[in-house]
Amino acid sequence: MEGELKLSETLVTKLRFLQGYEFSVEFDAEGMPKLLLDEQKPAGQNLGPNPTRLLSAAVGHCLSSSLIYCLLKARVKIKSIETTVRTRIARNKEGYLRVENIEVQINLGVAEEDKSRVPRCKEIFENYCTVTQSVRSGIEVNVNVA
Repeated sequence: MEGELKLSETLVTKLRFLQGYEFSVEFDAEGMPKLLLDEQKPAGQNLGPNPTRLLSAAVGHCLSSSLIYCLLKARVKIKSIETTVRTRIARNKEGYLRVENIEVQINLGVAEEDKSRVPRCKEIFENYCTVTQSVRSGIEVNVNVA
């Protein structure tokens, strides 16, 4: 779920090499801070999240935000939401590391008087999550090295 996205929009993210495996990331949204990415040791210095951690955070945040969106539409008072994402990395049959699966646990606290409106949101909120549904169905990635 992306609140400010139009019906069809292209987002632009720029990565600039710094050193080692470090990259500075700039987003096309005004006022959004840069992000430092790095690989974990021993390849990198672990100075920022690596791509797999970003994917985990994206899935967890998108699902949590989608749940919030649904709960707010249902006028449910949210007391707390804590999301834990466990991303399993394993080698495929060719020996390359791949994300094997992602498990997301969302612990939700709502006002007692609103609990009857939560089940419907639990049924439908995943449909609003742009990232999770895209990952599930596969995403076309076109690469060009100039």
